[in-house]
Amino acid sequence: MRILGIDPGSHVTGYGIIEKKGNYLRHIAHGEIKSKKESLLSEMLISVYQQLSDVILQTAPQAIVLENIFYGKNVRSLIKQAQVRGVAIYSGADKDIPVFEYSPLEIKKAVVGYGRAEKRQVQVMVKAILKLPELPPA
Repeated sequence: MRILGIDPGSHVTGYGIIEKKGNYLRHIAHGEIKSKKESLLSEMLISVYQQLSDVILQTAPQAIVLENIFYGKNVRSLIKQAQVRGVAIYSGADKDIPVFEYSPLEIKKAVVGYGRAEKRQVQVMVKAILKLPELPPA
């Protein structure tokens, strides 16, 4: 099974594609979608949609996974993140790919074994699990 994981962000949307065969996980690709700071929100959302759609067409995932929104202090950035999440969900849903959502706690617990792990700990474990030559971007 091929899985596309998406970390939606208002400035940077990260993604990674893995393939799961039995208990073996293989890294296919990863990258970041960055928006220009001066972009209109509508331009940024279209760009994220187009680039995620390209990734989907190139890698043919059978499922998409993304992080549930979590509470923060900056409401404006949460609203933008929610809009990017909507675009990410739509980018898979309009191609009939099931989309699953998990909390940051669930993701960290699955990867590191501890739900309150720091980003660096997650990076180190992802590198080890997927046998990457270097740490993936945060």
